[in-house]
Formats: sequence, C-alpha cells, structure tokens
Amino acid sequence: MRLISRVRSLAASAATIGICAFGAMSPAAADLDLSGKTVDFVIPFSESGGSAKWANFYAPLLSEALPGKPTVAVKYMPGAGSTKGANWFQKQKYEDGTLIFGSSGSTQFPYMLDDPRVRYEYNDWNVVLASGVGGVAYLPPDIAKKFDGDADDLGDIDFIWGSQGATRLDLVPLLAWEMLGMKVEPVFGIKGRGAGRLMFERGEANIDYQTSPAYLKAVVPLVEGGKAVPMMSWGVLDANGDIVRDPTFPDMPTFKEVCEATAACETSGDVWDAWKAFFIAGFPAQKMVFLPQGAPQEAMDTYKKAFEAVIARPDFKEMAAARLGIYPQLTGKQADATLKLGTQVPAKAKTFVKTWLNERYGVKLN
Repeated sequence: MRLISRVRSLAASAATIGICAFGAMSPAAADLDLSGKTVDFVIPFSESGGSAKWANFYAPLLSEALPGKPTVAVKYMPGAGSTKGANWFQKQKYEDGTLIFGSSGSTQFPYMLDDPRVRYEYNDWNVVLASGVGGVAYLPPDIAKKFDGDADDLGDIDFIWGSQGATRLDLVPLLAWEMLGMKVEPVFGIKGRGAGRLMFERGEANIDYQTSPAYLKAVVPLVEGGKAVPMMSWGVLDANGDIVRDPTFPDMPTFKEVCEATAACETSGDVWDAWKAFFIAGFPAQKMVFLPQGAPQEAMDTYKKAFEAVIARPDFKEMAAARLGIYPQLTGKQADATLKLGTQVPAKAKTFVKTWLNERYGVKLN
C-alpha cells in the first residue's frame, strides 16, 4: 500500500470520528531488495522547517546506499503539533521496507508531557538513525544593539514570536527567554519553524530561533545581508554532560553563558534542571528515523547498514557540516540509547514544566 492510499484510509477514519557505531550485518539482510521501489520518508511537518531540510539531505544519500537504489521520496504530513503524522505512523505496520518516519523533538515533547493528542508509542517503533541538532536564536539588528552577551537590557522590550506551540520543541526557547527576564509573547499555531522565520523577515516578529539545518540554509543569508544578528546557540553536551559551545557555531555564546551573565537567570535549581532536561531531549537527541511496527531484523539491518554507509562516505562530514551542522549521527545501540534519552524526562522536571505551561499559557495536560 503506497502512502497516498494510507493517507486516504486515515482521512476516511478521521472523517468518521472527526486525526556511529558499526555492527555486523545479518546475512538475511540481503533478502531485502528495494529495486524499482519508492521509499516514503514521512515527516510530520511542513516543507519549510529544519526537519524537511534534514530529511531532504538524507533522502538522495539513502537512495544510493540502500540495496536496489530505490527512490527515497520525502512526504510531508503536518498538523496538530506533529502529533497527526505520528498518530498516523503508529497505525502503520511493516510491509516491505518502503516506509520510514522522521521524528523530531516537537514530536517527542508531547509524548513526554502526556499530551492528550498523543496516540503513539515510541517503544513500538524501530529506530535506525539518531541525529543530534543545534539551534540558534537571533534578533533584528536594531534590538541586537542592546545585546552584549547578557539580556539585562532586553527586559523592557515587547517581543513577538511565531511559535508552533508551547508543548513543541518551542518549549525550550520559551522557557529560556522567560528565565532571561525577557517579555516574549508567542503567536501560537504557525505551521512550521519556516513560517516563524517568514514572520521575522516580514517584520511581524522581532525574535526567532531555528534549528541548525534551517539556520544554515535560510538565516545565514539574512545575517550576511544585515537583516538578522545571532543572539546565542542552545549549545551541545560534552562527554561529561555539560553544556558547551556548539561546534557548528563556535563563536556564539550558549544559552548557559548568556544565563550566567544575566542578573535574572540562574544555572541551578528546579527551573534550570527542567530546561536542561528538555533541551537534551529536544536537541542532542532530537531527530530520529524509524521503521514501523513489525519490522523484521533483516529490514533493521538493511537500513542500519545503509545509514552507516552514508555516514562513512568521505564527503559526508563536509556535506553535513554545510547543511546540518556538526553533530553525531548514530545507528545501532547508540541510536537505541539516544531514543531513550530523547523520550524520557525526570519526574520532577516533568511536573515543573506541566505546572509552568498551565500557569503561563493555560495549557492543561494530564
């Protein structure tokens, strides 16, 4: 069954109810031949955001690496804060290896927060790739003049920001800006981070952030044209679990550095612990590729080997640095570990965030 028939089936139901470690290759993996087929790479977002850029980066490389060199076509299924596409994927069963799904932190956060829209279970899915990613917040030039490494002079500015939703990946910047004492009013409901960037470009918003793939492709030209100024990156985790500068943006301060320099912000205590927990789930463990329920080991091994072949290409690091940034691309047991890291949050941090979302934005979760 191709994607179009799957979507039609789901739509009919909705109308009725109202929707890099390298390992040994299993010999059976050679049985999965994708010659002449099309692999649908479904992401639950629009075509304008970081997930689209990530998926479109991998699609042609994966096509070359899979046995039979199938066409890998990226398909978009935005809606309901990405839970629409994830709920759809939950209903899919493995058929012939021609369906994979790309998850993001914006899909993981509703799952971790017990969002009532969630009808999907990560433990039912089969992860074959885990990609870390970064993020950058940026300002218009006139406001950036007031930023000198701390946010002390930004507290009297009324910021407007286009947001996909408070329980999405946008939770990380929303909480960060509040910790810095900034007055950021989100306009919820935009279809993708690309739409938020367009609001910034049109002057309808005066602050924004993008994940690294989208920032490198769509915001760097704005910076070079004098229309935007980077404020900070979220940073990355080092081997000790500490937040350090993003290697893709080594000259930018991290949020932790800005927080330490800002009188209103603290890098310890319950609020910091909650922010860091969701930052880890949202960025170091952000993007993952899955096969659906029931995928046999031979299919898992085939995709694992294909992604490892992509990552091992002599030109991969250079291509990835330009389009994705410099972040880990993990398979096998490392991908399994990343899945756990990206879909679990300490109970205390979850409780704090749920209370904050309710009090600050009126978002009530179970």
